[in-house]
Amino acid sequence: MSEKKESVLAGFKAFLMRGNVVDLAVAVVIGAAFTNIVNSVVKGIISPLVGAVGTKSLDGYTSCLKGPCGIDAKGDAIGVNILWGSVLNAALTFLITAAVVYFLMVLPMSKYLAKVEQRRRAREGVQETMEITELVVLKEIRDELVAQRSPNGHRGQGGQGEYGGQGGQYSHPGSGY
Repeated sequence: MSEKKESVLAGFKAFLMRGNVVDLAVAVVIGAAFTNIVNSVVKGIISPLVGAVGTKSLDGYTSCLKGPCGIDAKGDAIGVNILWGSVLNAALTFLITAAVVYFLMVLPMSKYLAKVEQRRRAREGVQETMEITELVVLKEIRDELVAQRSPNGHRGQGGQGEYGGQGGQYSHPGSGY
């Protein structure tokens, strides 16, 4: 029985120590703090702007579905009200939160990751080009050595090379090769 408890605890510990779980926990904490900021912006800036046109709060916008509608002395709603102002308030809060998260977090991070990926690809491309170039040169050297050893080889026998030099495909005047 204790092995199962240790196994379950070890599995739980491994689950908690995964990078994704820690990242998710940090995101939830930051999201909660960020929600307070967005709510303050909606209540402190957007609602007063809407209040300049109509009621003081978006929550005050309602439609009466079944009358008589209103609020009694105790503060309870009378009738059937549709609180579309509250829905509009929540929708604005969501849109503002999504816009700020996208423009301040997602977009800069994706641009940064694209630059990192571009640099990585450029490094891999240079390395791959160097490897291919080295391979090509080594093959040419091999072919040249084989041609010099063979008795019927047409290169390396003192005749003109492909580029006009003596004895080889890549002979250049003054190079000694």
